[in-house]
Amino acid sequence: MKLLLGIGAAFWLGAVAASQTIHGRDGITLPEPPDVEAIPVTDDYFGTKVVDNYRWLEDARSPQTQAFIDAENAYTARYMQLARIRPQVADDLDALEHVSSWSQPVQRGNGLFFLKLLAGEDQASIYVRLGWAGKDKRLIDPAQFSRDPNTSVALEDVSRDGTLVAYSVREGGADETSVHIFNLKTGKTLEDELPVGLYESVNFTLDGKGLFYARMDRKGELLYEHDLGTRPAHDTLLFGREFRGEPLGPTDLFQAHLTGDGHYMVIEIHRGVPATRVDIVYRDMTRPGSYFDVLIWGVESRFHAIYARDAWYVRTDYKAPNGCILRADPGIMPDVWKAIVPETTDAINGFNIVGNKIYVNRLHDVKTETSVYTLDGKPAGGISYDGIGAATTLAGRASDRYGFYTFESFIVPPSIYRLDTTTGKRDLFAQPKLPFDSSQYQLKQVFYTSKDGARIPLFLAGKTGLKQDGSERLLMTGYGGFQISELPHWSPMVAWWLQQGGWFALPNLRGGSEYGEHWHQQGMLARKQNVFDDFFAAAQYLIANKYTTPDHFAIMGRSNGGLLMGAAITQRPDLFAAVDCGYPLLDMLRYQKFEKGAYWTTEYGSSENEKQFPYLLKYSPYQNVKPGAAYPAVLFFTGASDTRVDPLHARKMTALLQADSKSGRPVLLHYSLSGGHSAGVSIDQRIQDDADQLAFLWTESGQPSAHK
Repeated sequence: MKLLLGIGAAFWLGAVAASQTIHGRDGITLPEPPDVEAIPVTDDYFGTKVVDNYRWLEDARSPQTQAFIDAENAYTARYMQLARIRPQVADDLDALEHVSSWSQPVQRGNGLFFLKLLAGEDQASIYVRLGWAGKDKRLIDPAQFSRDPNTSVALEDVSRDGTLVAYSVREGGADETSVHIFNLKTGKTLEDELPVGLYESVNFTLDGKGLFYARMDRKGELLYEHDLGTRPAHDTLLFGREFRGEPLGPTDLFQAHLTGDGHYMVIEIHRGVPATRVDIVYRDMTRPGSYFDVLIWGVESRFHAIYARDAWYVRTDYKAPNGCILRADPGIMPDVWKAIVPETTDAINGFNIVGNKIYVNRLHDVKTETSVYTLDGKPAGGISYDGIGAATTLAGRASDRYGFYTFESFIVPPSIYRLDTTTGKRDLFAQPKLPFDSSQYQLKQVFYTSKDGARIPLFLAGKTGLKQDGSERLLMTGYGGFQISELPHWSPMVAWWLQQGGWFALPNLRGGSEYGEHWHQQGMLARKQNVFDDFFAAAQYLIANKYTTPDHFAIMGRSNGGLLMGAAITQRPDLFAAVDCGYPLLDMLRYQKFEKGAYWTTEYGSSENEKQFPYLLKYSPYQNVKPGAAYPAVLFFTGASDTRVDPLHARKMTALLQADSKSGRPVLLHYSLSGGHSAGVSIDQRIQDDADQLAFLWTESGQPSAHK
């Protein structure tokens, strides 16, 4: 099938895809995919020549690329119309996703401020509750100022007297937002508005008459102070570009906040994503015109500081890869800082000071355990949780009596609790009502051995008594990167899969920080292949133990997890039947040239580095598709509003895989015109997107008769 695409002039997409009928599972038959012309471009990397046949698809604005997207979306829509289970998936997800939900509240005085979504609404609104037993009052409803259901709001900060709310507005799934201020006394949004951009660290000044914010541009990040009632063009620059003669570049990102008592402005400068080094400076806000002083600078480790009761408490991996908490003296090397919470065999993945107590979350074999300490480091109890799951770090300020945390798992929806730091009593703040009976399911943890002998944990969920004879479908996901620990979080998509009688698996791949910084380092830069090998070893373990077979094995991953999916497609296509590859990085020789890619060179390396190029070429999925190979069914999922990972990766890989795969299995591109990397699309849009992905994965991982 040859398509005439383009606007005005005729533009032919040359016939390079094999002439074959595409066979999906469950009787789905498709014609060959849209033909796409290969226009070779050759790059020379240190004497190695690499050919890119679909470089022209990098230009998202060209009429030819737009025509490609339209044709691919039409092809994918045809598949979805033939997927018989899709209407059921959408109906089931409507019940799982169209439910009331809440964010953890921010406490200011007697007021609790939070996001709340009512069942049936497209987007959450910002609410306030005056007093624990007070009624919820809606403050900001995105439906009142936008007819676009994909417009969302987020709570940025609340002034200390609880009269002003700073909130951001996001269009679709883009990272960029605009920032606005709501006055509770008047019930109106102020005229002050920060225009659309990349913002971090939005904080009210101590007196509530101004706003601090960090804004990112191509040269880096800048911290400003905005006086209410003035134009943003007149905002005062406080920090950025350089400090004490040392330049701050585009990959030196920072987070700023006021201490709980408002005494100091604290800036944590992250060198790279993830950071290889974090510097901390602070400014005395009680002394007008004062300069920033150094808490820690120039040490190749990561630091995070909290100021409480006239002292600095710093979490760091300096000479402690699993993390410790020190009491810091500004400007002095951490070797002489006092240890308050020493390093243990379990990695610290969060800490906070609430009610003048230190709450430390550790991962014991990737299961949250929370210990409590006095400010002098003496043990003072802990927080107990019901079963395997993930708990957030207790949120609140040092002077607050109450803190809030959330607990959840694959089989337990998120519940938000208020903890009395004085008595240890906890009360339920919010819990969604869902058509999901947790008592019918089991969540367990097993361990397996990776290719190099590393011991890897694996979470497994399924219906109690589910057969283990290889006949059931299994869905596995993974991430393995950027120091991100993958804990068992609630997901409506996972819940649906479990309800149908499938297994769900999550291996804790190296590259995260489940076992501290050493675990991360074993899955980054030249060791990235360890991540892929861990994932493949998990699949082999599950197949060997008869949880499933390759014919019924489905996998999904997003972003860095999308890179993992690309490696699974190209390195071990024999292990998997269906792949959902979302918002992926796939061309690892060019990723650093687009969107936020340059930030991630500390994690991946760069093809512009002669020593790093060889290992990137060896695993980069786009450069390792083999013509004539038999690849599994693949759905590439991305969106035009992804301003983090450029959608060009999915576009190019779709064209390449459609041309080169000879399995006869479908290769589809799901290209949302409104969605992007960040959250923000409407519930209805999310249900439709999730239904497409689940219908594809369920259909392509087995025939209906395989499910009993």
